Amino acid sequence: MRPPRPLPANLGAAFHVQDADGLQVPRRRLIARDLKAPFHGVRASADTPRDSVLERCRAYLPRLRPGQFFSHVTAARLWGMPLAYGHDEVIHVSAISPAREPRTKGVVGHRLALLPDEIVTLDGLPVTAKVATWTHLASAVSEADLVAIGDWLLAHDVPSSALAVAAGKHRHRGIVALRSAAGLARPGSELPRESHVRLILVQAGLPEPDLNWTLRDPSGTFVARLDMAYPNHRVAVEYDGRQHADAEQFRKDADRWRAIAAQGWTLVRVVAHHLAFPERDIVAPVAAALRTAGWHP
Repeated sequence: MRPPRPLPANLGAAFHVQDADGLQVPRRRLIARDLKAPFHGVRASADTPRDSVLERCRAYLPRLRPGQFFSHVTAARLWGMPLAYGHDEVIHVSAISPAREPRTKGVVGHRLALLPDEIVTLDGLPVTAKVATWTHLASAVSEADLVAIGDWLLAHDVPSSALAVAAGKHRHRGIVALRSAAGLARPGSELPRESHVRLILVQAGLPEPDLNWTLRDPSGTFVARLDMAYPNHRVAVEYDGRQHADAEQFRKDADRWRAIAAQGWTLVRVVAHHLAFPERDIVAPVAAALRTAGWHP
């Protein structure tokens, strides 16, 4: 079978059929086996991957019109924000009036009121800025997830004041959760589940722990960095997200736990299944350790 005729090089890996028309590419060429249609009106090389959000956005780029940009969960994925659920098959594209939001299969369109500096370029794509993206997630994720993403933003050079200002201006679904999350976000959490555990402890009435606290022995030698710590009570809380640890890692962890205990600290380890019954498996053991060390509610 004769291979398809080469396409003009300036069409790129993904292109709009109108651009192909302008280069006088026959329409029958656009249905050849070496091309696929990831979105209506778009053609892309059949071997171009489209599994990640970034790849799907690049495939959609030829359809993007002036005043349109990627937003909501799609923007959060592009930024690398810690969302608790898997990739969406659809992508979210927004527009600022008078531009119109898209209406096509595989895309969720939105019309937003944003300032010019709330839209930036990331990896060659127009996306909502970090804080604006966070506010748009208020209608899609839980308060705990908003806190975790707020923690992530603080760890990525966003000041806490920016979260408070953005939450104060928000007038859409999720306003209560967003404003609460702005007050609960803290720099220092490195994993979303660490943020969730901290939130569980605080909302249960326990003291707020210090984050990523460095434990040293009396001579000043480093012992461990603790996810969450109550230094006055020598109690540490750590979330272990690994399902299976190899033998070498387990030996290192066992030595680390022993070293922490040798400094007179109590370590409460939290693993994934403890989140199913947090009062029993997270709050109760931490509260017991704090009470033993002299804490009183």
